[in-house]
Amino acid sequence: MDWARSPLGQFTLFTAVKVFVAFNLMMTMVAYIVLAERRVCAFMQDRIGPNRVGPLGLLQPAADGIKAFFKEEFTPAHVRKIYFILAPAIALMPAILNLAVIPFGSRIGNQPMVMANLNVGILYTFGMVSLGVYSIVLAGYASNSKFPFLGGIRSSAQLISYEISMGMSVIPVFLLVGSLNLNDVITYQTGPWWHWLVFKQPLAFAIFLAAAFAETNRTPFDLPEAEQELAGGYNIEYSSIKFALFFMGEYANMVLASAMMVTLFFGGWTLPWFGLDQPAATLGGGILHIVIFLAKVSLFLLLFIWVRWMWPRFRYDQLMDLGWCRFLPLALANIMVTAVWLWLRS
Repeated sequence: MDWARSPLGQFTLFTAVKVFVAFNLMMTMVAYIVLAERRVCAFMQDRIGPNRVGPLGLLQPAADGIKAFFKEEFTPAHVRKIYFILAPAIALMPAILNLAVIPFGSRIGNQPMVMANLNVGILYTFGMVSLGVYSIVLAGYASNSKFPFLGGIRSSAQLISYEISMGMSVIPVFLLVGSLNLNDVITYQTGPWWHWLVFKQPLAFAIFLAAAFAETNRTPFDLPEAEQELAGGYNIEYSSIKFALFFMGEYANMVLASAMMVTLFFGGWTLPWFGLDQPAATLGGGILHIVIFLAKVSLFLLLFIWVRWMWPRFRYDQLMDLGWCRFLPLALANIMVTAVWLWLRS
């Protein structure tokens, strides 16, 4: 009991609560993004969508999860079994690990609403994101089959092409802020709405947004799956919960990408009205900041869904041309212009 009352004990307990809540909140969002995607798709195609399981179909994610657990789990004889099992096991890890550095609120009491307030938070984030491709590459290699292998190769080439542009796009942001700490980025954006970095760095945001679609393998960058060409790509040989883990990994990465865009360009948990751009002084204010952050993330998730059902897939040569010949030069030019502008101001 003495340990629980000590500052270290309280910090440890509160951090454990934050980890538990953040993880379960992400898994809940992953489940209901799938439902939202099916309903939005149905609306666009003049259908109804899932509406049978529970009121308004709200229990459909639970039914899908139970079905995934109880479907037959089949491992083909020709696969490389160790890698075949390992690939889906690590599909969710990058998104979950990156939750640690995302400031999803201001504070509750004297506890900041971030699990690890790292001074190099963005470097940690990019390091973890780059690990996500290993799951897909391992799945393509382990399946020992033509289409999955092509999907894995496509994914690795796509990540290399767009990871560089994504990293370059945020450099002007940190030139302006003067820090790699994500909390400092949010603090810089407090005040009127034009302080948000999307208005100061619109090109950086546009490049980051497109690269986020490519990093999450979402349409129009879903070349690693490409059902019409690769019949599903890297996950063809998977079934049951292993297939579901890849599916969950994709949607968890969407949540992470949306959270990063909100943090870097849209003020994080802040709103420029009613004093909501300042750290909360009450419990209600702290909860409201979390709600604001989640609302902004939800809007980006709806954008991911809308683009999937409205845009056609790029050809592979178009995808490579866009990454290397368009986004990379634009990102480098943006860095130079921002650096020169800051130098002239100093």
